Amino acid sequence: MTIIKEVFLPDIGSFKDVDVIEVLVVPGDRVQRESGLVTLETDKATLDVPSPDEGTIKTVKVKVGDRISKGGLLLTMEVAEAAEESPPLTTTTSVATAGSSNIALPGQGFERPPPASALVQETTDRSAHASPSVRRFARELGVDLTQVRGTAIKGRITQDDVRGYVKILLTTSTPGMVQGEKEMGRLFGFRMPELPTVDFSAFGSVKVQPLSRIQRLSGPNLQRNALVIPHITQFDEADITDLEAFRQAQSEENGAKKPRLTLLSFLMKATVAALQRYPQFNASLDQKAENIILKGYFHIGMAVETSQGLVVPVIRDVDRKGILDLAAELVVVSDKARTKKLVPADLQGGCFTLSSLGGIGGGYFTPIINAPEVAILGISRAVMKPVWQNNTFVPRLMLPLSLSYDHRVIDGAAGARFITYLNQLLSDVRRLLL
Repeated sequence: MTIIKEVFLPDIGSFKDVDVIEVLVVPGDRVQRESGLVTLETDKATLDVPSPDEGTIKTVKVKVGDRISKGGLLLTMEVAEAAEESPPLTTTTSVATAGSSNIALPGQGFERPPPASALVQETTDRSAHASPSVRRFARELGVDLTQVRGTAIKGRITQDDVRGYVKILLTTSTPGMVQGEKEMGRLFGFRMPELPTVDFSAFGSVKVQPLSRIQRLSGPNLQRNALVIPHITQFDEADITDLEAFRQAQSEENGAKKPRLTLLSFLMKATVAALQRYPQFNASLDQKAENIILKGYFHIGMAVETSQGLVVPVIRDVDRKGILDLAAELVVVSDKARTKKLVPADLQGGCFTLSSLGGIGGGYFTPIINAPEVAILGISRAVMKPVWQNNTFVPRLMLPLSLSYDHRVIDGAAGARFITYLNQLLSDVRRLLL
């Protein structure tokens, strides 16, 4: 016997009016449990809502361009009667942004909605039709949305519309600046020249490949961070010869036991010790850049490469965890990132980011700060080098480090002290016990 079941949007944290960017099913489709039903997009992640049961889609209640909040009706489906008591599922994150502020929160399961009047409060006092994420994006760039023409359904303003408006302001010179241009001038103080249009096919064969969703989402945030934040990058090398010998000895002692100790787990502990000594690195500027918010917690973001681009899951409370605990958690988080199983909570609350290219190679690089954080540490591949010690050259394993920091919060002397102290910790891990 079958019944008709209503499927509602689960709890996705504090987000409301989330954009529906893709509907993955149509009436008549047969779906399996955990099959994707619709794709939602917040300002920081793209969320796939999975099916709570196996069954047949009867009606779809949302379409591309709609906005929906917790408890909103997504669709109805015909399921076996016994399936009505199936356990709740968690909304999964298929895409997350790198180089952007972190977000909340995981789905809590499918449930019946509150009264319709409590779901969405229509705001009739705003003339511009835009989602909360677009409004925040516009505020960050100083754009008056009433001056922007929306191109989406029902005149809704998208981030592309805002970017297009900013491009016009930055590339168009007029005798009298409108208010939006004055605001952009205040923020950036210059006009960006327009990129030339080139017909690349005139020089040979070409292939057009669209950016991945992660790249499309993270690109504007990276560009904003690079333009707005005054970056300083401090380079140095850490002698990790003894640390690597200790790591290898512990790995041999553990044998086939899991987890395998990695350099990153030691780097996380050393970084937290440095953050505790220099708290201005464990901080954020407030929205008006008038106050520094010092954080009493230590959540470290880890840039992870996936097939779609970089994502930055967060390891929480690193100060309270041991090296082996961190090594095990790194394995879990990295696997979730690569298999697109991160939930929004995995991306929230980072204080400081580590970006490691050690597994690939190369030397120093300039990492872009992951706002609203104020610093990021780049790690490259360790190289054996001759180091002058006691009147002779000795081989030492040297780890290239690249520390980028926000010069509005951190001056050069503090940056040098931070990376020097970090080097001391990495050179002698016994200092972590002090």
